[in-house]
Amino acid sequence: MHSQRPLSYAPTPYSYTPNPAPSASINLDEEVKLVSSSGERDLYESLAEIYSIIITLDGLEKAYIKDVVTETEYTETCTRLLKQYKSSLGDESVVQAFVDLETFKRSWGLECPRATERLRIGLPATVEQASHGAPVASNAAGGSGPGGASGSLILAATENFITFLDALKLNMVSKDALHPLLSEVIQSVNKVTDGEFENRGKIIQWLIALNQMRATEELSEEQARELAFDIEQAYQGFKATLN
Repeated sequence: MHSQRPLSYAPTPYSYTPNPAPSASINLDEEVKLVSSSGERDLYESLAEIYSIIITLDGLEKAYIKDVVTETEYTETCTRLLKQYKSSLGDESVVQAFVDLETFKRSWGLECPRATERLRIGLPATVEQASHGAPVASNAAGGSGPGGASGSLILAATENFITFLDALKLNMVSKDALHPLLSEVIQSVNKVTDGEFENRGKIIQWLIALNQMRATEELSEEQARELAFDIEQAYQGFKATLN
């Protein structure tokens, strides 16, 4: 028998030649650029900063609840973080990418319920709740008020009330103008008395409402009148504690 010759088109172990390996299209020594411009880099750095602030603030709230930090340490750190958060959202491109807190949290898989509540309120818990680690020392030169508060602290709180009400009379109705002034009111009041007084809660409610507005957003005429009325009533309630 004659051996069968392989068909001319059938491959044999000696006739198959594999395709050459494709040439590499990526230089492994080349630096990979995550952003294409300095503006894009700044945007991502700002978003990363916001992310870290939220994480840090949530940890701070837990530490405060567990009494791991003092009230003074908590207040100073919380106030700084809240300011940094607001400052980070001062750029329009960052605001557009951020959208809002809930959207940002969903995008990056964040929970942080304690930080979320603190950012919503916009005040440290010690300011919101008028909590102090120790009573304010009296000042012999300035006299003393409730709880040994000095006359200079009472004067500062009174001036802050008047400054805020005057700002409303001058038609300063934007968040940018009112929120810092009202924050000064509640902080100076808390240095005088750590107790509740009539309409103190109205100050907190308006601070929360202002905190949730955009920086350039303004109160309506009706809202401004209501705010003036509520803060005037709170001022009268504060003065009643001095008697």
